[in-house]
Order: sequence, then structure tokens, then C-alpha cells
Amino acid sequence: MSARQQRILEKLTAEFSLSHVDVADESSGHSVPEGAESHFKVTAVGQVFAELSRIARHRLVNKLLQSEFDSGMHACALHLYSEDEWLQRQNQAPQSPDCAGASKNAADGA
Repeated sequence: MSARQQRILEKLTAEFSLSHVDVADESSGHSVPEGAESHFKVTAVGQVFAELSRIARHRLVNKLLQSEFDSGMHACALHLYSEDEWLQRQNQAPQSPDCAGASKNAADGA
């Protein structure tokens, strides 16, 4: 687990009572230097999200992770669900799409 990935996980679990949380470092799928720790995907499930709109959930988590953005995190895909929503999704978050920017091969000149 990368250092930033661990910090994100620790911040989420310290702030919220979550029944499920997953923090994935997706940096390797983007055109960034090796070890960049710049692109993440967070899936979190908890009643804290039950009464909040999608945008309110994102604002809440983005505020919590602001120091990570300030220190170089470029992107963080957020999949935030209440317990009921998670059950309706059959305990599955959507797959991340391929990077919309240049591929690693293009960056390498291949």
C-alpha cells in the first residue's frame, strides 16, 4: 500500500464509521512518473452518506482529503454509498474507465 493510499484510508476511517472502505491507487494506469501516487479511487459505505446528496457526499470527502490534493494528488474518484445503496449495487462499485489522457506508451514515445 502506498503512503498516500494509507493516509487516505486512515483519514476516512478516523472521520467516519464505515462498513466498507477501499482505497485503490490507480496511478499506474495514467501517464504519470513511476511512484507518482496521483490518481486514486475511493469506495466507501456508511450511514453518514444516507441523508446527503451525491454532491454533498463528494464535498464532505474532498474537504477531508484537501491536504492530499494540496500535496500532489491529482484525482480521486469517489464512490460513496449508504448501506441500502450498497446492497442495491450488490456490493460493487463501478470499474474505473481508461485514462482519457495520453497513454503511458505514448508518453514513452512508443
